[in-house]
Amino acid sequence: MMLCCVDLCIAMKKTPCLLSLLNYYGEHIGLDPRRIPGNASVDKFAEALAKACTEYNRPRALVMVVVQPEERNMYDQHWLCAELKDRYPFNLLYSLSCLCNTHNVTTIRKTLAEIDEEGEILPDGTLLVGGQEISVVYFRAGYAPTDYPSEAEWRARLLMEQSSAVKCPSISYQLAGTKKIQQELAKPNMLERFLDNKEDIAKLRKCFAGLWSLEDSDIIKKAIERPELFVMKPQREGGGNNIYNDDVRTNLVRLQKEGTQEDAAYILMQRIFPAVSLTFLVREGICHKDHAVSELGVYGAYLRNKEKVIVNEQCGYLVRTKVSSSNEGGVAAGFAVLDSIYLN
Repeated sequence: MMLCCVDLCIAMKKTPCLLSLLNYYGEHIGLDPRRIPGNASVDKFAEALAKACTEYNRPRALVMVVVQPEERNMYDQHWLCAELKDRYPFNLLYSLSCLCNTHNVTTIRKTLAEIDEEGEILPDGTLLVGGQEISVVYFRAGYAPTDYPSEAEWRARLLMEQSSAVKCPSISYQLAGTKKIQQELAKPNMLERFLDNKEDIAKLRKCFAGLWSLEDSDIIKKAIERPELFVMKPQREGGGNNIYNDDVRTNLVRLQKEGTQEDAAYILMQRIFPAVSLTFLVREGICHKDHAVSELGVYGAYLRNKEKVIVNEQCGYLVRTKVSSSNEGGVAAGFAVLDSIYLN
């Protein structure tokens, strides 16, 4: 059984607060709160996790959140855990019809090292951690090489993967999110393996940026000549790892001289230049104008038990805005801020 909650970020629960502000002050500033789309990300993800517990079908089993030892994003994680335990109508746009529903799902938080120390698998595949049965393993850690500083963390990951607990995400889904898979999907005739409709394939391919391996000598030559048109990306999750501008040329030349297999750890991507707009930004009480760009991410949840698809739906969105001069866009890293959609 597998569960995937794509790009989960509970911070989007600020939308109802924004709607409340606009309901009070909207007409004074010329904004209509009805033009802000509803966003039920927490409710929807909690519902998907709860359905995974139901499919596991052991009422006393827990959801285990796998976290980093010094987790910085703990509060959005706690929000989801609270929603799983006691469902309150945080998002009135979604929850008015669900006021009486309670998931009543208990969660625990464990690091990979703690799971290695406390975890075991019973002969039937049941995963126990600290003597408690686990129905769903929800990974908020385990995506970066730094999450595996010793063999203990690798043992913990293998233990969980070998168990019958539902994984969110499954190992196959996690690997499918790597840059290398994106590069493979951009190759000619690759989408035809997954889609039959030629019009759908053409529409999807129009959304792709160029993606190439570092084995392509022609594209390497172009990137060295015009590095500002490319981004060099490692096989990593999250921001802060990409290479831009003259650093692209420097690293490509270095890899060519060294002749090692390190180039397999990267792909080249066509750099995207989004529309720029003049924006008012406030930091530490000071307002200033700057040019900014925004990125829209659409969430989804997918739950499957063998061939039976139980959940496959859109679950809200996230908008991030950053100054256009910044190459990075992470919110937690301090490069961007959470924003909202306002429909014209």
